[in-house]
Amino acid sequence: MNPSTPLPLVLILCTGNSCRSHLAEGILRAAAQGRFEVASAGSKPAGYVHPMAVAALGEIGIDIRSHTSKHMNDFLTRNVETVITVCGNADQACPVFPGQLNRHHWPFLDPAHAVGSEAERLQVFRQVRDEIQRVFTAYAAGRLDATRGKQ
Repeated sequence: MNPSTPLPLVLILCTGNSCRSHLAEGILRAAAQGRFEVASAGSKPAGYVHPMAVAALGEIGIDIRSHTSKHMNDFLTRNVETVITVCGNADQACPVFPGQLNRHHWPFLDPAHAVGSEAERLQVFRQVRDEIQRVFTAYAAGRLDATRGKQ
């Protein structure tokens, strides 16, 4: 890989950019091994990252405490290679970004709507985290395998 060439950007979109997209961003960034850039944003950002998303990823050694909730329009001037939507509303609201080559829609349950005790709600975050981890680590592995073949 040429050090002067920017890394391809994978943008993960959700409506609120408070839970699912941050779970996916943290997991994919860890799995990407620095081979591509990962960011997340929302069509209607909540303005915060859900503390239970932070806790759920912290349990598996991924720290997203520095993440912020961003609007997808912040990326309209960036070269976005791949867009992955993780909820139906974001899929419908998603614009085409400059340089976009790929688009995937992988919807997940919104853990922010979980009800019950704090422990019960955290369990929902863990379940969604684990589903996202299965999908996004497989995606990263496929991308890494593909780039190895091109070297």
